[in-house]
Amino acid sequence: MASTLLQQEGTIRLGFFGGVFLLVAAWELLAPRRTLTASKGVRWLSNLAIVAINTAVLRLVFPLLAVGLAALASERGWGLLNHLALPGALAFVLALLALDGTIYLQHVMFHAVPALWRLHRMHHTDLDFDVTTGARFHPIEIALSMGIKLAAVAVLGPAPAAVLVFEVLLNATAMFNHGNIRLPLALDRWLRLVVVTPDMHRVHHSWHPEETNSNFGFNLPWWDRLLGTYRAQPRDGHAGMTIGIDAFRAPSELWLHRLLSQPFRGDAGGYAINAASRWGGGR
Repeated sequence: MASTLLQQEGTIRLGFFGGVFLLVAAWELLAPRRTLTASKGVRWLSNLAIVAINTAVLRLVFPLLAVGLAALASERGWGLLNHLALPGALAFVLALLALDGTIYLQHVMFHAVPALWRLHRMHHTDLDFDVTTGARFHPIEIALSMGIKLAAVAVLGPAPAAVLVFEVLLNATAMFNHGNIRLPLALDRWLRLVVVTPDMHRVHHSWHPEETNSNFGFNLPWWDRLLGTYRAQPRDGHAGMTIGIDAFRAPSELWLHRLLSQPFRGDAGGYAINAASRWGGGR
């Protein structure tokens, strides 16, 4: 089973990525939430080039990725879940919850430490918010994120299938909740009880620091509600809010070479949590 998953992992992940990307991109054309302000061609070219670079970096830097390490941990009995006699379904659900909680805490950390914020802010300097924003992460951040994920897998010892499902869900929900898509408000209100919706996550991309430092969840919305980082709506409204931060706003900053150099230019600014005037708590 594990060997089959390892052999098919790339095909499964690429299939889901392509399918969800096309679905959300079509939804954006049919029912956009906001009018885009920047050149879509430049943004998409740069953001999708980042995806290709990040894929290559992960394959070059890491001999094993998360699913592969989970298979090795299962084979050798590493990790907490491999030492607990839990029903398979319960272990599967606990693994998904623990991995999602890890990603939430990692996201908070990348906002709290100025050096890490320098890397992560490239995700926030997109001048629009759409399906490609969900994959716009600096290659160094992607490598650090994979290191954290591998450490979590080694400690937790989840089943390879649980890790693969988590990876697919995380990727799919990141594209969904970054989509420039319109949902009926009543549906959004109920849906955000179980998954991060575009309207919920868009608040996180506001240029107001207290809103940037809220709604950290990518997949499950519960961590923000439990830990006081939930903010229901942007102060300027979804149509009127400004996407991005108060730096790197020139159109030239949307080009790939400028994106890759952003962590090494300017100062950390006032967006890192420990540099901000207040924590972006829920209201």
